Amino acid sequence: MFDLPGFPFFDLAPVFPLGAILFNFLFFTLTIPVEAYVMAIRLKFDKRTSIFYSIGINLFSGALGWVIFFLIEPILPIGLKSELISFVFFDQFNPSLRGLVVITAFIIFFATFLIKFFFLKLALLSLRDLNKVPQPQVEGLSTNRKTSRRTTNRFKLQNTNLLTTMLIANSLSYTLISLIMILRTIRAN
Repeated sequence: MFDLPGFPFFDLAPVFPLGAILFNFLFFTLTIPVEAYVMAIRLKFDKRTSIFYSIGINLFSGALGWVIFFLIEPILPIGLKSELISFVFFDQFNPSLRGLVVITAFIIFFATFLIKFFFLKLALLSLRDLNKVPQPQVEGLSTNRKTSRRTTNRFKLQNTNLLTTMLIANSLSYTLISLIMILRTIRAN
C-alpha cells in the first residue's frame, strides 16, 4: 500500500497510522512557534532561546504523551480500544463517544500544561549560569532579612510568571489545534 519504488528497504505495514503521525507533526509545527512567541513576549527571552525552550518542552511532552498512551492503551476495555484503533488507523469516529472525548481532551490539556511547565522549569534550572559570582553579603541581620525576603518574593514571582506564561502558551496552541481539528471535521463531512 505504501511501498515506495526505488526504496525496497522502506516497506510500511498495510495498516500504518500515517495520518496520526502527520497530524502530530502538524501540531508540533503549529505549537512550537506559538509557544515560542508567547515565551519571547512574556518571559523576555530572545527568539533563539524561546524557540529552543519551545522545541524542547514540546518534543519531550509529546514523547511522554505517546509513552503514556502506549501504557494506558492495553488496559482499556475492548470496546473503547476498538473505537480508539478505528479512529487512529482508519479515521472513523463514533459520535456516541463525544462526552468521553471532551473529558479526555480536558485531561490531556491540563496534563500537557503541567508537563510543559515542569519541563520548562527543569530546563531553566539545569541551563542557568552557574559561573555567576555571588554578590557579597553585607553584615547585619536586618539587611539579610530584606535580601532574603526579596529573593523569596522574586522566586515566587518568577514561578507565577512561568506558570501563567505556560498556561497562556498552551491555551493558544490548543485553541489553534482545536480550530484545525474542527475545520478538518467540517471538511470531512
